[in-house]
Amino acid sequence: MHRFNTWDRPILTDSGGFQVFSLTGIRKLREEGCEFRSHIDGSKHFFTPENVMDTQRVIGADIMMAFDECPPGQSDHQYATNSLRLTQRWLERCVKRFNETEPLYGHRQTLFPIVQGCTYKELRQDAAKHVVDILGQLNDGGGASIGGLAVGEPTEVMYDMIEVVNDILPKDRPRYLMGVGTPQNLLEAIERGVDMFDCVMPTRNGRNGMLFTYEGTINMRNQKWQDDFSPIDPDGCEIDRIHSKAYLHHLFKAQELLALQIASIHNLAFYLRLVTDARQHIEQGDFTQWKRSVIDNLGRRR
Repeated sequence: MHRFNTWDRPILTDSGGFQVFSLTGIRKLREEGCEFRSHIDGSKHFFTPENVMDTQRVIGADIMMAFDECPPGQSDHQYATNSLRLTQRWLERCVKRFNETEPLYGHRQTLFPIVQGCTYKELRQDAAKHVVDILGQLNDGGGASIGGLAVGEPTEVMYDMIEVVNDILPKDRPRYLMGVGTPQNLLEAIERGVDMFDCVMPTRNGRNGMLFTYEGTINMRNQKWQDDFSPIDPDGCEIDRIHSKAYLHHLFKAQELLALQIASIHNLAFYLRLVTDARQHIEQGDFTQWKRSVIDNLGRRR
């Protein structure tokens, strides 16, 4: 993948576990793994912990995810328990396969176990303790992932589960919160000890005309921007400073693909700026005060 897309930096890959959750209607789950039917041509594809490890090895992922089941946020306790036990058995198989294979391209690869357990404190604790044991079997210096959040549960419950898990996960290993989230989510999770994130939100929301800024969110489709020739964000990246709100509004109204590109670049740059600033304020020792003021502004609609 590094050579294919000319990216000389780390690549993180997921295992397909989220698709076990999101493609419920076209998959069959069993002990051996998960069978998917393609939404394109109906062909069958069978994912197992072993072949998921092999696939991530062969494409050269630097950070690989274990194969898991991601239960819905409103799952009952019995379903969540059964799901976690399956994920833990799959994790043992992932580790075995990972440990008996070698990187194919001469660079280091790490495996991140995933903490599941839905919204049940005792299940999350059990899962986190199991992951700590697994990390002891992996000499790759990797970290741990927190999965199964932002899938339908209330935001405050998500924050509670992060605290429960991070009380157990090692502080000297990266903690990766999967599929989260809004700028506010990132700051709250950072305060609770999360180091890494991924989410479609910056680009997906950008393609729909929503821009994140320190002064609040902007809907670029609103007519109010038609004659506003001020920069998209005077404190943002280069593309924000050279294009006006009126121009970007026009591009969205005209359904020009350039609108989607500019908005996506803006939001990605904003997220990078946000976490860079968060790091700076952590080092300065005033993160909590800074976070509160930022979240107050982020909630504004412009």
